[in-house]
Amino acid sequence: MNSRQTSMYESNEPMGPLASKLRPRDLDEFAGQTHLLGEGKVLRQMIDKDMVSSMIFWGPPGVGKTTLARIIAGRTKAEFVNFSAVTSGIKEIRDVMNQADRMSVMGDKTILFVDEIHRFNKAQQDAFLPFVEKGSIVLIGATTENPSFEVNSALLSRCRVFVLNALTQDDLFGLIKRAVKDPRAFDGAKIKITDEMLNIIAAFANGDARVALSTLEMVVLNGNVTKTGITVTMEMLEQCISKKSLIYDKNGEEHFNIISALHKSMRNSDVDASIYWLARMLEAGETPLYVARRIVRFASEDIGMADSRALQIAVTAYQACHFIGMPECSVHLTHAVTYMALAPKSNALDLAYSAAAVDAQTMLAEPVPMHIRNAPTKLMKELGYGKNYIYAHDTEDKLSSMQCLPDSLLDRKYYKPTDQGQETRVKERMTQIEQWKKEHSND
Repeated sequence: MNSRQTSMYESNEPMGPLASKLRPRDLDEFAGQTHLLGEGKVLRQMIDKDMVSSMIFWGPPGVGKTTLARIIAGRTKAEFVNFSAVTSGIKEIRDVMNQADRMSVMGDKTILFVDEIHRFNKAQQDAFLPFVEKGSIVLIGATTENPSFEVNSALLSRCRVFVLNALTQDDLFGLIKRAVKDPRAFDGAKIKITDEMLNIIAAFANGDARVALSTLEMVVLNGNVTKTGITVTMEMLEQCISKKSLIYDKNGEEHFNIISALHKSMRNSDVDASIYWLARMLEAGETPLYVARRIVRFASEDIGMADSRALQIAVTAYQACHFIGMPECSVHLTHAVTYMALAPKSNALDLAYSAAAVDAQTMLAEPVPMHIRNAPTKLMKELGYGKNYIYAHDTEDKLSSMQCLPDSLLDRKYYKPTDQGQETRVKERMTQIEQWKKEHSND
């Protein structure tokens, strides 16, 4: 087991990227997460008292999940094992678990840190469960994905989830300002860089400490070297951060957060927010046809009969995206989301289908009324299929009082139009039809 144990302090002179050289050694050097690590906070007390239980750290990249686990390793009296969710199989998991089990009999505790725990499949996660249950190990998992979806419910119920937030710009500014002065960073060289530049780097990093430190390292290494130190110019800084990768994982939670933001902004008739979230998706590389499909859905779900033209525009925008693709089709999608945001809103169609679906699922055996059944054969006609059917086009008003719902559902009203947009006219028409049928019910 010792062959898998890792040490935080194998060398007094860390090598590698700046983020590795300046990895916090204790909680005082740790940036951000004051909601968890501030004085009196639960996680801080658990660490200070060496009473760590199984837990999951959930947060975006570069907020300190691995670093926090390493700090716990330095503070605890337990054996610390660093496990890779990418390279480890079930056999390796069981070997480590069995060794931890034997150590627990001797009164020794094992902390198992699993980075990217969401990469483990169900069978691999299940292998941890019995050892977590009986206390042979304390599991600390780290994930960028929502553990509700990525961690087995049985394992998750035995772990405490701590949400680590993206670092604020102030957090990152303080971090890189300290880095500039830290003798571990640039071999003790004096770095000349303004607070304005540091703030630009902090804003660029967008909550990710690794990005902030990597960017700082890049601009310093490309700075002007003199006898008195290294000077960073604004020109060099601008060159180093000219191309920013937008934070948007097409398969992760942020993908769903942003499409939700677009949908809700259109529903709230906020044109500018709708265009912004659209741009966030497209500029991050989202497939335009995916966005277009979501708009087509929105057109009927949130607008419907209040403005039936919304569906036409949504479908047309989809076709335009199919014809010409990005970047040209961005204007068509902007056209579509702007129309959706400005259109009158009604979810009456969505509610109507949901209500009908409940009846359809719970009343599966309701017979089709005989008079509206098709009668393609002589036998069916003899059995009464289609008898007394009224062809509406043959009537003067193009209406009939004929019953079309099963007897048990006769009084159901699924579609309830609102007073929004064109749906007011739909409501009037439905009222007229209903009144006509009452007046001719005995015909």
